[in-house]
Amino acid sequence: MALELPSFAEILAARERIRPLALVTPLIEHPALNARTGGRILLKAENLQRVGAFKFRGAYNKIAQIDRQQFPGGVVACSSGNHAQGVAAAATLCGMASVIVMPADSPAIKIKRTRGFGAEVILYDRVKEDRDAIARRICAERGAAFVHPFDDRDVIAGQGTAGLELMEQAKGMGAVLDAVLVGVSGGGLASGVSIAVKELSPKTEVYCVEPAGFDDFARSLTAGSRQRNAQMAGSICDALMSPTPGEITFALAQRNFAGGFAVTDDEVREAVRFAFEELKMVVEPGGAVSLAAILAGKIPVKGRTVAALITGGNVDPAMFASIIQAGAKAA
Repeated sequence: MALELPSFAEILAARERIRPLALVTPLIEHPALNARTGGRILLKAENLQRVGAFKFRGAYNKIAQIDRQQFPGGVVACSSGNHAQGVAAAATLCGMASVIVMPADSPAIKIKRTRGFGAEVILYDRVKEDRDAIARRICAERGAAFVHPFDDRDVIAGQGTAGLELMEQAKGMGAVLDAVLVGVSGGGLASGVSIAVKELSPKTEVYCVEPAGFDDFARSLTAGSRQRNAQMAGSICDALMSPTPGEITFALAQRNFAGGFAVTDDEVREAVRFAFEELKMVVEPGGAVSLAAILAGKIPVKGRTVAALITGGNVDPAMFASIIQAGAKAA
């Protein structure tokens, strides 16, 4: 059976649905970044979004449409942090209960903030336990709806509103984009953004960016079928640890992506430092991969106009401090 893929019209509808609550995040151009790269670089600052990440967009678009009579127990989600916070906040705003199944090694700040947004948090061992099985059990016991972190049409459409904003803002700045880079885990954001980008500027190339060793999306695009990562942990980019692309997100990627890049932890650390020191932005490692790809020269940008999404700012304070201090010592 052919998959029904989300459309540009669904992204437009999602924007109207989330408009009262989601922030229109800025598209930033900084002379220091342009000077370093030789290109015109535009950064979509989703680290400034409600809950500190883009995830609020898709979560609210999904949860606002859930039938409360059919699902009296509220919602359940699995997440290492940003989807967790997005679902928790959206559910609370919609007057619904939420349960979040989170890896026990998630940054403490993300666990704390998820609880702060009103969710019940259940921790699991991401190496030994099956989070999906845990979530299914809770849904069955409580009569709750599952909110998938990426492979859901309403979630993808909600995330796609970031791409819609980006394209409209770039046009307002007189920028014609040669490429857009998006960090990817399961692919909800990148695939949703690609719908908006390709609708409004078909010639603009869309690339996904992943942590080295966890580049299942790039490998899947090359192979023509969904591939899996060999390991479940081992990168500082804790937000980008999905083992394999989603069915819907991969179908959109095959249609819309020009390819993918992988960045090392050290390249990500450099991007986190650059964002802090030059752009005065706090960015979590997983939120910095697209900027890392640009700074590391993964894609040619000299003389080109390239946009990248900064996807989150929920970084563990101790990790953030160590990254910044290491850079200061090296200097």
